[in-house]
Amino acid sequence: MGHLQANGFRVQKKDVFGKQFTDVKSKYGVPQRLYSCHTAVIDGYVIEGHVPADLIKRILKERPAIVGLAVPGMPVGSPGMEGPKPEPYEVLTFDKQGRIKDRPLKKGAGRVTGGRASQTLDIFIRYVGRN
Repeated sequence: MGHLQANGFRVQKKDVFGKQFTDVKSKYGVPQRLYSCHTAVIDGYVIEGHVPADLIKRILKERPAIVGLAVPGMPVGSPGMEGPKPEPYEVLTFDKQGRIKDRPLKKGAGRVTGGRASQTLDIFIRYVGRN
């Protein structure tokens, strides 16, 4: 969340428990093989996992016909998952039919400025504990 906040996004965290976690992903059309640690929703788009803020800004500006962006798993080196040995990772798009774009959206495809970064991302995070 810090990466998003540092890039101008307001973040509203919503803890979910147990089955609610996968229910949120299903509700917003995230293909199961793209599941990650959290799901965010902003202006009609779904953001799954540790997606770089510049790519979120890019889709908000360009408005592509996709459901959302995803970084499957929790790869070291993705935003918020920094570590001593970064792993390569892909940022993928997915559509309403659950199709995953074969050609990933490139992380370094250019910085996007402007857009609507001041909007709020509702982030659903699995809470491990008592409900």
